[in-house]
Amino acid sequence: MHILGIDPGLLITGFGVVDMDGPHLRYVASGTIKTAHLDKKDLPGRLKVLFDGVREVVQRYQPEASSVEIVFVNVNPQATLLLGQARGACITALVSTDLAVAEYTALQMKKAVAGYGKAGKAEVQQMVMRLLKLPSLPGKDAADALGLAITHAHVGAAMARLAQASEASGKMSSHYRAGRSR
Repeated sequence: MHILGIDPGLLITGFGVVDMDGPHLRYVASGTIKTAHLDKKDLPGRLKVLFDGVREVVQRYQPEASSVEIVFVNVNPQATLLLGQARGACITALVSTDLAVAEYTALQMKKAVAGYGKAGKAEVQQMVMRLLKLPSLPGKDAADALGLAITHAHVGAAMARLAQASEASGKMSSHYRAGRSR
């Protein structure tokens, strides 16, 4: 199963595709979608580049699942708003191709890949290189995207097994209750 990871950014969006065969992961592709060639004031044009770029990656690599990083509010509200719009363009591109989208925080991805939620970019790059047996370090944005795909490969499989176990036992998950509770 091919899994696509997306690390959204308005200037540079990273993507990474891994193939999961049972417990084994294999590198398929990674790279970036860049909007720096456009005027910074052309937000709609930059969002279109991201949307089209993500759709092109989906068309080329035919993933069966996708994962996107959840962004948090940072010190600069304007930068956070712009990043949120870039993330929205990426998610919209994914769902427009009928892909399910899983979302993980940077902390969750770093913990899953490097074993430490506050790992730095260099540590994530090193671990992604090791886990996927790459000959050299991937770029920072591509490494984060590959890390999201790796995270989904591990977490997504575990969540699917839990869902199957809940269905098999005829019980609903304790995290879900139909309707409102009183």
